[in-house]
Amino acid sequence: MDHHQVSTSLKQLFPLSSSPFFSTFKVKKHIFVGISLLITFLILSVIFVDLAGFESHPCLGFLSSPLNTLTNEQRNNNVCDYSYGKWVRRRQRDMHETSYGEDCRFLDPGFRCLNNGRKDSGFRQWRWQPHGCDLPRFNASDFLERSRNGRIVFVGDSIGRNQWESLLCMLSQAVSNKSEIYEVNGNPIGKHKGFLSMRFPEQNLTVEYHRTPFLVVVARPPENSPEDVKMTVRVDEFNWQSKRWVGSDVLVFNTGHWWNEDKTFKAGCYFQEGGKLNKTMGVMEGFAKSLKTWKSWILERLDSESSYVFFRSFSPVHYRNGTWNLGGLCDADTEPEIDMKKMEPDPIHNSYISEVIQEMRYEHSKVKFLNITYLTEFRKDAHPSRYREPGTPEDAPQDCSHWCLPGVPDTWNEILYAQLLAMNYRTK
Repeated sequence: MDHHQVSTSLKQLFPLSSSPFFSTFKVKKHIFVGISLLITFLILSVIFVDLAGFESHPCLGFLSSPLNTLTNEQRNNNVCDYSYGKWVRRRQRDMHETSYGEDCRFLDPGFRCLNNGRKDSGFRQWRWQPHGCDLPRFNASDFLERSRNGRIVFVGDSIGRNQWESLLCMLSQAVSNKSEIYEVNGNPIGKHKGFLSMRFPEQNLTVEYHRTPFLVVVARPPENSPEDVKMTVRVDEFNWQSKRWVGSDVLVFNTGHWWNEDKTFKAGCYFQEGGKLNKTMGVMEGFAKSLKTWKSWILERLDSESSYVFFRSFSPVHYRNGTWNLGGLCDADTEPEIDMKKMEPDPIHNSYISEVIQEMRYEHSKVKFLNITYLTEFRKDAHPSRYREPGTPEDAPQDCSHWCLPGVPDTWNEILYAQLLAMNYRTK
């Protein structure tokens, strides 16, 4: 049988196979199958993202999921990175004995947002849910007992004061007679220029705040400096008040918000190293050098066995439609951000901080990076905004840097407590 006969026989057996309709049907069938597979893939992707919480696009830097960066050792040890997860609405059962209100007497007037006229309290109805684990419930009684005869010290700028006041209120919930807690020098809480130390008499514990926005020394410039140089940041000289921090049991450092051109060059503040003015040193170069100075002080002056040291990451700001001094606003938001495209990339400060801490891990194992940037970036709704302290002029800039209390810094302190528990923290 020749080729022509075979072809004829096949057409007789399968007469529809050569018809235009059947050919078209085969093409349409392939398209249909392809579209079905694509739709199935997209549905499964959406379900996966929803289960995992707010995920992100790789181009967003710190907003990309960290889960793939865990080492095998971390996975085997069931390490939880509390820094990444999602905000979920707080249930009634989540409101426990450590919750406090704006009547906490340790709060700066500028952080009492409801008292200052804010009508919605929804920003207080969220809790942080880490990926793959739960934050330990904050136990104020346990924290106080673990800290007996000790010192917890916050060092940094006014955002550090924000966190310090939050912890004071959280810890005080376990004290039956809160009037017994007092400032050792009789100073009122507020925008203090020096330091404040609150004593918990029953535990013989002090919880302190030392204001030093740059961590290193800021002082007069060298003699014969140009007239435009009003002050210098001495990047190789640690803050003169640091002698007071020696012997602390828990130290929480932060800096970053003053490391910009507005707070330095535009204010006549330049950098100094080795006793010499250096007008060519950039802000981030100065920041990196100051962190090296911080690192040297930690390794030289603190006991690696008894001191638990944290460096908190950069706290995001949320000025929209302008900078802080050019009409920037944040009073229109009442819920956390859900649009990942509107999330800001990781501040470069965090890379410098993380790198220095990594360098220290073999010399001082109790130095940790308290990474709160990602979780805080969502919370555009939780700033004082225009609800500032009484007496603030109506045309004053909105506050989109600090945080209402109770509020986001409470979560920072919950993570601080969780990390201390993981290190078996207890004063000696």
